[in-house]
Amino acid sequence: MIIINSGFPVFYFQNRVGRNNKDFKLFKFRTMRNNSDTKGLLTIGGKDPRVTAIGYYLRKYKIDELPQLFNVLFGTMSLVGPRPEVRKYVVLYTKEQQLILSVKPGITDFASLEYINENELLAKSSDPEQTYINVIMPAKLGLNAKYIQHQGFSVDLRIICNTILKIIK
Repeated sequence: MIIINSGFPVFYFQNRVGRNNKDFKLFKFRTMRNNSDTKGLLTIGGKDPRVTAIGYYLRKYKIDELPQLFNVLFGTMSLVGPRPEVRKYVVLYTKEQQLILSVKPGITDFASLEYINENELLAKSSDPEQTYINVIMPAKLGLNAKYIQHQGFSVDLRIICNTILKIIK
């Protein structure tokens, strides 16, 4: 569907920061027009003009995240853990927030559930980048710290089930 809608490539690879502050390639289905990341890293709202028609639905139902199962297979990510961030924002972490980099990043986490509508929140902001840096990112990092303190099989299972339910809703 991606090829029919907007051509090649089908996959998008982005450098993200993982465990021990090491960069890795995050796999996703491409949902934006080619070279759109040069126009900014944050996606603003459901009607971001960089997002392709099929990309809108892939994002809405989180299907664009499925290729990250390859990251899990390659050992750079786990199913549950703090979402990996791009270096541009990681350099802004405080010493306490850098604790997030001590665990393997994941496909879903508490922050993914709490901020499932992050794009819409940013769309309402007069300065989305500053809203992300000063409001959303610290809140997400706080939720990631909560995960690190309480991680375990039952917590991971609860996060996975809640993620599936939120996507279905």
